[in-house]
Amino acid sequence: MRGRILRVGLTGGLATGKTHVGRTLAQLGCRVLSADLLGHEVLLLGGEAYDDVIGEFGSGILAPDGSIDRKRLAGEVFGRPERLERLNSLVHPRVIRREELWMAQIAQTEPEAIAVLEAAILIETGSHRRFDRLILAVCPIDMQIRRHMERSGDSEEETRARLARQMPLEEKRPFADHIIDTSGARQETDRQVREVYEKLRQVTL
Repeated sequence: MRGRILRVGLTGGLATGKTHVGRTLAQLGCRVLSADLLGHEVLLLGGEAYDDVIGEFGSGILAPDGSIDRKRLAGEVFGRPERLERLNSLVHPRVIRREELWMAQIAQTEPEAIAVLEAAILIETGSHRRFDRLILAVCPIDMQIRRHMERSGDSEEETRARLARQMPLEEKRPFADHIIDTSGARQETDRQVREVYEKLRQVTL
C-alpha cells in the first residue's frame, strides 16, 4: 500500500457510534468525511440533486425559502420502499462522485494518508467494495434504540420502525475487517479505535 492512500469505509447502524469513531480516527491523523454531510450538500439549492429531486417529488417538499425541507422529503418516502429507492438513485450517484473527488484530491496531496468515509449504508448499496478496509461500529439493539430516542426525540415505535428498515448488524459483521463495539465506556471505545488505527497505519508503511 505504500505510496497510495488507504481507502477505509466506516459504517454501522442507527446510533451505533460511528460518528464518534470517525471523530476519534480524525484526531489520530486520518482524513475523515461524512457521506451524510455530502448528502445534505447535493440537496441544497443549486446542489447537483436539487432539480431532479424536486422534479420527482414536487414543490410540496420545498420550504418557503426554496430549499428542500428534509422532513417533508422524508415523509414522501417513509414506508414506501420504491419511492426511497428512487430518491437514492437521484442522490447517491452525486454523493459518490463527491466522495471520489475528495479521495482523489487527498491522493494527490497526501499519498500515504488514511482516508475514511463514514456512511450508514455502504454495505447495502455495495459501495463497501470501493474500499481497502471496512470498519463496523456495533452495539446492542436496545442501546441503539435508547441512544436514538435521546438524541432525536423520536418515540420507541418510530425508532424501531427505522431499525426495521436497516440491514441487521449481525448481517453486516461478515463484511467487516475491523469491528468496534461502542457499548462500553467511552475510554474502551477509544482504545479499540486506537488499536484499529495502528493496524491501518501498518498497512500504509
